[in-house]
Amino acid sequence: MSDEETETHVLGMSAAEILQYPTAYRDDLLRDQVVLISGGGTGIGQAIALLCGRLGARVVVCGRTERKLESTRTLLESIDVPCDIHAMTIRDPAQVEALFEAVWKAHGRLDMLVNNAGGQFPQDAIDFSPKGWHAVIETNLTGTFYMMQAAARQWKHHEQPGSIVNIIAAFWRGMPQIAHTSAARAAVSNLALSLGVEWAPHQIRVNCVAPGAIETAGLNVYPEEARVDFDRRNPMRRLGTVTEIAEAVIYLGGPTGSFITGETLTVDGGQGMWGELWPMQKPPYYE
Repeated sequence: MSDEETETHVLGMSAAEILQYPTAYRDDLLRDQVVLISGGGTGIGQAIALLCGRLGARVVVCGRTERKLESTRTLLESIDVPCDIHAMTIRDPAQVEALFEAVWKAHGRLDMLVNNAGGQFPQDAIDFSPKGWHAVIETNLTGTFYMMQAAARQWKHHEQPGSIVNIIAAFWRGMPQIAHTSAARAAVSNLALSLGVEWAPHQIRVNCVAPGAIETAGLNVYPEEARVDFDRRNPMRRLGTVTEIAEAVIYLGGPTGSFITGETLTVDGGQGMWGELWPMQKPPYYE
């Protein structure tokens, strides 16, 4: 799938379908709220941004590639939802701080932060280079923490409540062949346990959504011979959709989750109970 196609078609669902599918929530659930989504230019992040817009939120998206962010803004503007975009990297704490200052300057508030930015590559852990390890850890763990901390500091300073939802991964049985991201995602889930307690006095909730194999263009990072088997590696015998993850995010991050903090909601089609996923194909030893 080309870059041009991913701007208007998330693998498995078109942008039009994401904008029109029957959501479980009333249309004004997030009216006048401000929601910031990292990695909001494609895939799961874009689907979350579109759903937040449909529910009445003012949407802010950030990511490394301005062109991808522009595609999300165009889609939101097609349904008369304003969208601010910020091209930046969450791995730089100075850029993160500037982002949150810009959000408060533009809107005077932030109601929900969705940490969706992340990435990994399949490789046996014995072959990880220091650079490869740090790239994944700094994005999936350190950058995510920078975003959480910057949001919490602003909420505390402005004496406003807030909600954080981190998109992680279904790491519960380990993730062979992407052990770096498994380690980072598990750490973020554990951070939610700690920060859910630490930040409760400031009325800040911290939760996570742990997707299994979701049908997006992001699956293209894995070898084709492994990808063809992904939809048979859970008891529901299919890939998840980006909208199923977006619905889970709203449940935890919005008013529906007002008494939930420190939790991780797994959305993996039951893979954690039965199934296995080998991003580089199953080794002969385990056949």
